[in-house]
Amino acid sequence: MPGGGMMQIGELAERTELSLRTLRHYDEIGLLEPSGRSEGGFRLYTEGDYQRLMLIRRMKPLGYSLEQMRDLLRALDAAGAESVSGAEAKQLLAEFLTDAQQRRAKLEKQLAAADEFIGLLSDRITR
Repeated sequence: MPGGGMMQIGELAERTELSLRTLRHYDEIGLLEPSGRSEGGFRLYTEGDYQRLMLIRRMKPLGYSLEQMRDLLRALDAAGAESVSGAEAKQLLAEFLTDAQQRRAKLEKQLAAADEFIGLLSDRITR
């Protein structure tokens, strides 16, 4: 990583398997802003930025909106605080956990239905 542990957008895109366009969009909407800029104005990211982006990426298959992703990131940032907002953030994280578990269960059912469909097609072909 160039510049004291910083990586450019291309490296981050490669590591996360997300497009440059997606990373630029996340920056434009404030979902994941780069931690720095090079002298030439290029976006620079830290390992912490990479971890946040991987969290966002893991939320995508569960169907979370960009606003919900932003809410979760804010809650994670606030959860460590020893304050009322920290307690509220922990409650919000608990709600996200329950919701994510429900979304995963729904995906599991959909996957089982897809497996059944593939099995039916496979049976038809081998007859």
